[in-house]
Amino acid sequence: MVASAATAAFFPVASPPPESGGKTSGKLGGGPASVDARGIRSKSAASGGLQVKANAQAPPKVNGSKVGVLEGYKIENETSSPPPRTFINQLPDWSMLLAAITTIFLAAEKQWMMLDWKPKRPDMLVDPFGLGRIVQDGFVYRQNFSIRSYEIGADQTASIETLMNHLQETALNHVKSAGLLGDGFGSTPEMCKRNLIWVVTKMQVLVDRYPIWGDVVQVDTWVDSSGKNGMRRDWLVRDCKTGDILTRASSLWVMMNKKTRRLAKIPDEVRVEIAQYFVDSPPVVDEDGRKLPKLDDSKAEYIRTGLTPRWSDLDVNQHVNNVKYIGWILESAPPPIVESHELAGMTLEYRKECNRDSVLQSLTTVLENGIDRLADSGFVECQHLLRFEDGGEIVKGRTMWRPKFTKRIGGVGQLPAEST
Repeated sequence: MVASAATAAFFPVASPPPESGGKTSGKLGGGPASVDARGIRSKSAASGGLQVKANAQAPPKVNGSKVGVLEGYKIENETSSPPPRTFINQLPDWSMLLAAITTIFLAAEKQWMMLDWKPKRPDMLVDPFGLGRIVQDGFVYRQNFSIRSYEIGADQTASIETLMNHLQETALNHVKSAGLLGDGFGSTPEMCKRNLIWVVTKMQVLVDRYPIWGDVVQVDTWVDSSGKNGMRRDWLVRDCKTGDILTRASSLWVMMNKKTRRLAKIPDEVRVEIAQYFVDSPPVVDEDGRKLPKLDDSKAEYIRTGLTPRWSDLDVNQHVNNVKYIGWILESAPPPIVESHELAGMTLEYRKECNRDSVLQSLTTVLENGIDRLADSGFVECQHLLRFEDGGEIVKGRTMWRPKFTKRIGGVGQLPAEST
């Protein structure tokens, strides 16, 4: 019975037509009076066969005259005949649901294809976005970076801030890959126990060529000791496709107490942690030993005031990120130099740190020939000072600029030699 009812719900059966001039049979199957549902002639009513009594109703009267059941059915069907109430026509529109599911799957497939990093051309690197790795007998950390569209400037080349961010990222990843990353920002476990952090005191950078959008650069970095209480970190940046050296950088770091904000000596426990990763090699950039002269309002040709750190300029050690200082120094660079020249090198000396509530000033002066003979001078040097409004020095610097679209400076940076 249940199966029959379900079948009837999906496939409604039409009522059998009445016999002309005859009576409707009440036998099982609803067929002719003498034939049952199997097409076998049945016995008469007196033989005791199964019979079903039909409830007969008197034909209704319309305007005093009798109307047959069939005629009434025809009239009702012609005026309004709703479709038979079945299980199927009570369900929602399956076509709309199927179309929605198809749209979702097509959108998901499109996103998956967009995330496919496999190279479409043979000259593309197989995996330029992979994580870095340790090379050179475990002393050098190497990582690749792809130059994004939002990392280039008006010259269609990567900005100096982009390159400096790459250097900082590889330095931190180097510490992490070596298993020395504690709770602090680049601090080892022993440094974290003593509330010590690394701070940079000097940075030298030489840029031979700036990468453009879509280029993939390879950054190598390693460390060595510097005196009794310092560490030197070097970087070498190459074009992954050609192998040409793009940037060389060298920096000096010391330790500072995170709570007192005072410089500290390297504890013996920390020295044991980091000494095994020191590489005995000369710096990739020859140290610029020239003393940076004092710069004040009387000597500065360009001054930019009202510079204030934002919350996003602070790092996890609650001081302004080192890369941000470079942007503030270049705020006062002469516009004619910025438009006709590009930054080829810089030397920065960090004196103090600033906090979120500091108000800064950026001062710049052009050395030697000056801005008036810019077209004939070729390379130009500038002196910079970033200070507090009350005069306290934060960063002193010297920058070297070369005319745009000229032959680059040849760089001779070398990786540390592998041990044999």
